[in-house]
Amino acid sequence: MDRTVIAYVIYLLVSIGLTIWVARTLSRNGRVFLADVLHGNEKLADAVNHLLVVGFYLVNLGFVALYLSDDETITDARGIFEALSTKLGVVLLVLGVMHLANVYVLNRIRRRGAMEREQVPPVPPQGWVAPQARA
Repeated sequence: MDRTVIAYVIYLLVSIGLTIWVARTLSRNGRVFLADVLHGNEKLADAVNHLLVVGFYLVNLGFVALYLSDDETITDARGIFEALSTKLGVVLLVLGVMHLANVYVLNRIRRRGAMEREQVPPVPPQGWVAPQARA
C-alpha cells in the first residue's frame, strides 16, 4: 500500500477519534454550564447543547476532510510522521480555538444574564417620594 494512503488513514482515524472525544467531553461537561446560562431551563439547555455538538462535528469534520489532501508524495516512514504531525497539530489547534470560542460566547451570555439579574431590585418599590426643592 502507498505510504501516502497509510498517512491518510492514520490521519483520518486519529482526527475523527479526537473530534468525537472532544465533542463528547464538551457535551457532557458543558450541559451544566448551559443550564446555568439558561437559568435552569433543562430542556432548552439540552437542545442548545445538542445543536452545539452537531455544529462542532460539522465544522471540525469538514475541516478534517478539507485538510486531508496533500501535494507532496510520502516516500518513507519519516515522511509519514512529519505529515501526520503537521496535519494533526493543525487539527488540534482548530479544535482548541473552536472550544475557546464556544466558552467565550457562552461566558458572555452568562455574564449578560448575571448583569440583568443584578439590575432587578431584591425588594419591589414600596412607595414614591417627591423630589425636594433645593434652597
